[in-house]
Amino acid sequence: MCLAVCLFACMNTVVKVLSPHFSSVQIVWARTLGHLLFVLALFLPRHGLDIIRSQQLGSQLGRSLLQVASTMLYFTALRTVPLAEATSISFLAPMLVTLLAVPMLGEKILPSRMVVVLVGFAGVLIIVRPGSEVFQWSSLLILGSSACYATYQVLTRKVSGTDRAETSAIYSALLGSVITSVAVPFFWTTPLRTADILMLLCLGVFGGIGHFCVASAMRLAPANIMAPFSYAQLVSAGLLGYLVFGDLPSIYTWIGSAIIVASGLYLAWSESRRVG
Repeated sequence: MCLAVCLFACMNTVVKVLSPHFSSVQIVWARTLGHLLFVLALFLPRHGLDIIRSQQLGSQLGRSLLQVASTMLYFTALRTVPLAEATSISFLAPMLVTLLAVPMLGEKILPSRMVVVLVGFAGVLIIVRPGSEVFQWSSLLILGSSACYATYQVLTRKVSGTDRAETSAIYSALLGSVITSVAVPFFWTTPLRTADILMLLCLGVFGGIGHFCVASAMRLAPANIMAPFSYAQLVSAGLLGYLVFGDLPSIYTWIGSAIIVASGLYLAWSESRRVG
């Protein structure tokens, strides 16, 4: 899990470095295509074409579209939003899952969990500070990204009852690659520097290996045990943001992040008690 955290932070750093030179569409294309090649090499030899057979094709396509939208919004926001701030706001997604699971999965939400979700939203408001002179509209793109990703997670939970995890991984990468491959010729910028080519290639590698590490960690330990390690990405993002871009998180970002992390950890802990 620690490796996955570092890889995701590195991937987002590479995205921010590439953003001034390439469109978000091209960057997402490199990310999804690289991921697709990784999962095909990993799963196709063992499962063959049977891996794409789904019992809930509509839900698979829907969740894959949401993942593409989430990635596009997040990568676009990284053009202007500092890494630490973007990462902090993105951790709103687990709280949104708690809310969306009620209408989409028929789950019940306890009043205490609802209060914690609202506290998490307050943490986001402290970071974003709407109405202040430091407010960036691009921060709203991350909120949109979190909403898409939360819905994606709920649909993933829904299809997990009938489809294998490998099938879901293939669909996520496949549909994203198809959509961005159709769009990328209209936004294409030929990479001329070797460094740019290597960074574009690294996007898929970092993302693919990172997701594989997360899946492997979840098989070895419960989600509530893994949750604290996932929040370590905030530290990685803050460190890389400072070292690469000279961005030093404000006191508001640290306070808001602490509130979001505490809320997320409480939700993970209460979920483990409910399931247990």
